[in-house]
Amino acid sequence: MEDLPSNWCLAELGEAVEILDSQRIPVNNKERDERLSNAKIRYPYYGATGKVGEIDDFIFEGDAVLLGEDGAPFFDPYKAKAYRVSGRYWVNNHAHILRGNGSLDNGFLSHQLNVIDYHRFVSGTTRLKLTQASMKGIPLKLPPLNEQRRIVEKIETLFARLDKGEEALRDVQKLLARYRQSVLKAAVTGQLTADWRAENAHRLEHGRDLLARILQTRRETWDGRGKYKEPTAPDTTDLPELPEGWVWATLPMLGEFGRGKSKHRPRNDKRLYSDGKYPFLQTGRVRNSAGRISEYDALYNDFGLAQSKIWPKGTICITIAANIAESGILEIDACFPDSVVGLVPHPEVSGEYVECFIRTAKENLDRYAPATAQKNINLEILNAVAVPLPPSAEQAEIKNRIDEAFSNIRFAEQVCQTELARSAALRQSILKDAFAGRLVPQDPTDEPAAALLARIAAQKSPTAKRGRAKAT
Repeated sequence: MEDLPSNWCLAELGEAVEILDSQRIPVNNKERDERLSNAKIRYPYYGATGKVGEIDDFIFEGDAVLLGEDGAPFFDPYKAKAYRVSGRYWVNNHAHILRGNGSLDNGFLSHQLNVIDYHRFVSGTTRLKLTQASMKGIPLKLPPLNEQRRIVEKIETLFARLDKGEEALRDVQKLLARYRQSVLKAAVTGQLTADWRAENAHRLEHGRDLLARILQTRRETWDGRGKYKEPTAPDTTDLPELPEGWVWATLPMLGEFGRGKSKHRPRNDKRLYSDGKYPFLQTGRVRNSAGRISEYDALYNDFGLAQSKIWPKGTICITIAANIAESGILEIDACFPDSVVGLVPHPEVSGEYVECFIRTAKENLDRYAPATAQKNINLEILNAVAVPLPPSAEQAEIKNRIDEAFSNIRFAEQVCQTELARSAALRQSILKDAFAGRLVPQDPTDEPAAALLARIAAQKSPTAKRGRAKAT
């Protein structure tokens, strides 16, 4: 028997709440959208993890607690499984609807459901599910009703303070994200190194001469695959003026530029991967790389490599499908499909600088993508993108300053993450104290929870109902 404070008792959830699941009416997204097209009054529409939309009608009214039925993060101690709702609203079939039956405060119920260990109550292999029958057996710790209300008031007072702190931390995270973008923009417009450039102008090679040498090397090292074609110079008609010593170029001018390869169909053919040794990555790896790509999705074997192409470490990868112009630099030799474009930069071109420019140009490149479900841009568009090219020495200085700024940003972001995690852990500590009877003092004059629960049970019994009906 669990040791509980005086006047507390244990009860199963089915004893202490009304379960209103039978009143739920499912509505699919298409039907919901159609009902909203001409609706003047709209109501919240809830699911397993909160509001999922709006609807033109309501099926529930008043205060209640919703508990996720499936897909909820049952085993994550820091994520909510239950939440309170009020007013008029609609609930789909992915959340249980619960109300205290007089022995249980809804606020107390929702907080306690968020610290329950659900391991023995949920089932399923591909998708966890909390059935109504299993849910009814969840054990609850019940203090007297007045103490429940005191506990809820204390929890919400403490949580409000944590909310303010977390809000401030998230504001800092947003500022850091904006600062990161401002560093990138300053880097590719010359503002980041304006002071350095002024001090070193006398010894800097003009970007124009650097570009001419790169193109000369390109002509001299042409491998003879087809007729040599000079890369097209950028159209600078509407482009801004560059800092002294900079020049406009295009991506093909800066190195080996082209699409990846993955010719064989189907792409998941096991013959491509059996005993593989050559890393192969998809667009998602580029998107989630944060600028550096060291992981891969599969390993091609020799047969797989023969229908693809391996790109060397240092290649700049740019996605041209789904998520437009996501970029990253390979830290491994790897293959990738034609939904990714690669640039192997000339030795005198900083890959980090060019990748930095791609990040700043991403929004404009995305505008070229057709408005379809699967957005794509083509190689022709990327071929024409104008890149501001500084002298080699300034590219190196830009890289160093970006690295320093980003290191400071990452440190600040880590501090924010640590403090947010600490706040989440503190919430759990507060709840743990609440349901152990340590958050507020007990009042011996409160009606014991067991007596209240027994009286409510008696009122619900068939005998009591028959007595009330006869009296009527």
